[in-house]
Amino acid sequence: MAAFHPSFEQLPPEIAVFPLSGALLLPGGRLPLNIFEPRYLAMTQDSLAAGRMFGMIQPEPGVPRGETGPGLYRIGCLGRLSSFAETEDGRLLITLTGVIRFRVAEELAMRRGYRRVRADYAGFEADLDLAEKPVGVDRATLLGALRPFFQARGIEANWEAIEQTSEEMLVLTLAMVCPFDVREKQALLVAATPEERAEMLVALLRIGAHPAPGSGDMSPDRRPS
Repeated sequence: MAAFHPSFEQLPPEIAVFPLSGALLLPGGRLPLNIFEPRYLAMTQDSLAAGRMFGMIQPEPGVPRGETGPGLYRIGCLGRLSSFAETEDGRLLITLTGVIRFRVAEELAMRRGYRRVRADYAGFEADLDLAEKPVGVDRATLLGALRPFFQARGIEANWEAIEQTSEEMLVLTLAMVCPFDVREKQALLVAATPEERAEMLVALLRIGAHPAPGSGDMSPDRRPS
């Protein structure tokens, strides 16, 4: 077990959640966040004081708002605060490292303005395994889908760094950073296996390289809720 990586028994049963459309955290991935709203500053400070973990989850499009905010997807990802810095203007710059997916078993009372849930990790135990996992898609296929997608989107890339990245980390990183819409991001999160996620990623890259006329930018509105 790597340092600071929790075992299944150490996972918190109750967690704060950060609802953010278009922000995908996957187990093993790293998500940089710029925290500035008072409620999420409070959430981050409380998390630093107790276990250094909170969950990322997306609001679900079309679900009515409730008393605590927009309706949420039922599956998110628990993250561990793996880096932390303060800014002179009162923001917190953090990196969240994905630990394990969870299901929302129950929403709890809010604390200091941020939302909390009871988390159910059953069925996601394999997320805690840090061993390298084959993704079932070869590098040539992945890059063959990625290059036209980046070209179509006008995205600059460090191809030398990409070539040196393992297939597993490449799939994780691309799934998290590529400008897919909210539903597509959620589908990548809930994929049952690394192979299924990689196949879905390749399909989304190929589709995204040829957007429908008038569809505009796929990038979602990444505002916290």
